[in-house]
Amino acid sequence: MIVITGATGTIGSEVVRLLADKDVKVRAVTRDPEHAQLPAEAEVVRGDYADIESMTAAFAGAEAAFLVGLLGPDYVELDRALVAAACAAGVRRLVKLSAIGTGDTELGRVGTWHMPGEQAVRDSGAAWTILRPSSFASNTLSWAPMLRAGQPVPNMTGTGGQGVVDPRDVSEVATTALLSDTHSGQVYTLTGPEVLSVHDQAAALAAVLGRAVEVVDISETQAREFMLDAGMSEEFADGSLAGRAYVRAGRNEIVTGDVEQVLGRAPRSYADWVRDHAAAFTD
Repeated sequence: MIVITGATGTIGSEVVRLLADKDVKVRAVTRDPEHAQLPAEAEVVRGDYADIESMTAAFAGAEAAFLVGLLGPDYVELDRALVAAACAAGVRRLVKLSAIGTGDTELGRVGTWHMPGEQAVRDSGAAWTILRPSSFASNTLSWAPMLRAGQPVPNMTGTGGQGVVDPRDVSEVATTALLSDTHSGQVYTLTGPEVLSVHDQAAALAAVLGRAVEVVDISETQAREFMLDAGMSEEFADGSLAGRAYVRAGRNEIVTGDVEQVLGRAPRSYADWVRDHAAAFTD
């Protein structure tokens, strides 16, 4: 039995599908099982990080677990508690979803948010693997409403690039690590095959859609006001802006061979992802 937390999210839902396709027993944990759209083969159970008893029950009888914590300054203790609950239930293999740049002092406060969870899995006594993906290709799905409305897409990172990764590759790496101790003790930084700026991604999207995709630069002041108006805390907003400044300064222009090392093939490109998801930007 393998337990997947964050089972309805971008990565978790794909890991559930991949494991189900392999006929592996998989237990998908979500706060709202009744509305979860997951494979029929998966056992879907309720679990809430704030209700640690529900998580301990969800981990019962499992050999391995995929841990998707909540990112932010308010969730540090919950991340540690999630690891503790898995270990208390006897889980012997942990795969932790973290983020690129974790621990880099140049990233500031946001670079510390995954550190307690990472340290907890290292100290757990279980076999562990940490995944640090770069920016997801799927993040640009947020552009879809703007494109359908004929509006430009926002850019808060200037000409800074990132090794944009297809989330399907992240899910495949997670699945591989969950099934074997071969990757125990490894920290994988997962990227796509090339560094891309927002302008590069817009151009790739335009090439597939056959239409111009305009880009408009957004100032830090505008971005901060938008995040605060959306209900984010000042600390979260400032951490998010620090992350964007990190990218803008070229600090996240990183490409690794870790996806190929684990999967034995080259990572998908952003253009590959766009071709497979073009309908999301037009329907």
